[in-house]
Amino acid sequence: MAPGPSLDAALRVAREFDLPSDQVQRGVDEFLSQMAEGMAKNGTNLSQIPTYVTSVPNGTEKGLYLAVDLGGTNFRVCSINLRGDSTFDLTQSKVAIPRDLMVAPSYKELFKFLAKQVESFLETHHNEHFEATVRRRRLTGTTDEYRREEIFDLGFTFSFPVHQTSINRGTLIRWTKGFDIPDAVGQDVCLMLQDAINELHLPVRVAALVNDTVGTLMARSYTSPGKTETVIGAIFGTGTNGAYVEKLNRLTKLNTKGEPAADATQQMVINTEWGSFDNNLSVLPNTLYDQQLDAASVNPGIQMFEKRVSGMFLGEILRLAILGLAKDATARLLRGDGTLIPTDSPLYTPWGIDTSFLSVIEADTTSDLAETKAALFEHFKVSNASTDDAQAIQAIGHAIAKRSARLSAIALAAILIDTKRIDTDETVDIGVDGSLVEFYPKFVDYIREAMREIKGIGEKEKKVRIGIAKDGSGVGAALIALVAHKGYAIESR
Repeated sequence: MAPGPSLDAALRVAREFDLPSDQVQRGVDEFLSQMAEGMAKNGTNLSQIPTYVTSVPNGTEKGLYLAVDLGGTNFRVCSINLRGDSTFDLTQSKVAIPRDLMVAPSYKELFKFLAKQVESFLETHHNEHFEATVRRRRLTGTTDEYRREEIFDLGFTFSFPVHQTSINRGTLIRWTKGFDIPDAVGQDVCLMLQDAINELHLPVRVAALVNDTVGTLMARSYTSPGKTETVIGAIFGTGTNGAYVEKLNRLTKLNTKGEPAADATQQMVINTEWGSFDNNLSVLPNTLYDQQLDAASVNPGIQMFEKRVSGMFLGEILRLAILGLAKDATARLLRGDGTLIPTDSPLYTPWGIDTSFLSVIEADTTSDLAETKAALFEHFKVSNASTDDAQAIQAIGHAIAKRSARLSAIALAAILIDTKRIDTDETVDIGVDGSLVEFYPKFVDYIREAMREIKGIGEKEKKVRIGIAKDGSGVGAALIALVAHKGYAIESR
């Protein structure tokens, strides 16, 4: 049976999301060029931000560390006991941040709230230590400093744009994710938290400022099997970004003060901020739907790679494509005898499709796509969708997600080629986190398929091991606090 008009039109739209091998290769070449530019100077598309993290764990590390994570609307406090055998115990608490602290005239209230959460976490989960140190001080009124062994080192995951100047120093560039506290901009985020902690006399040192991608890299390197050091940590979830281990002597923009160049053995973890790769669209695909999404976004012209790759945007691209075909008189998608989309359907709401919907329809193998029809009804109040309609929507959703995976391969492959890690005989380990790699069927398979088509990778793709790094913002932050603690110990000798 020939496909009906809606499926026919949908297959034409789906083809617009094809990303053939030659386009993937052009993407890799451009990514390599933008990486080099970001290592040499500031203000580039790929920021290549130095993290001042100069060693990567191998699984033998031990100790008890605190981590806090201000990633958006929630604040998480955890303690991580590293057991020294690639395993760890994690204790955590999570609290929503009151709306009036997210938009406020002064940062002091927000950071006081965060410090209070650290205090109640220590009281609840580390009471013996808390009693022995904090309470004793409060009762005796001593103001002398805590002994070094009494202090918890804390890794602070802060998922907002920051200009980092050392492992535990960084100034806030701007707020995102609904926060707006003007007097915090330009301030050191670690000092703001440390000051609030000091006011409560807590035995806690903010030892490290952590980007969640770097945390993913560290967490994977601690838990990955065998002796292989993890090369890349990457997030493919609501947003996307990657961090990798680079030779310090290649980061020439750090070397502007006439200091001697780093030797070839020194390394540093670099945060690429690859969401803004190719903002000027010299190689990225740009369909009508990408253009519509960008124009309606809060930051037109920026984060162009992220807008084609990350989960936050894929559902919106699909929504725009569905509405385009539903309005098209020849395609007649979801039209039946009139329109099947009720006026109060979330399909009419910008950002009304969550990426989990794409995972559901991709996984639907029923003969008449009953699960896709059920999801259309449940999420968008669309009843009586035909099998042609369901096939049409599945085809477009599949094409959008597969393009995302193939674009993801560009970033990973470029780093493997640039660092020459793919040319050694060893397994190359990549730690990943995020809803797309965890829940979207075959996302990693599509990344691998694209990698095999890239010059310089090809058959070597078999050496690449991609593993989920659970809880990078907790365990990774603890491990960076540990790196900072070692540095502190060396400095204070």
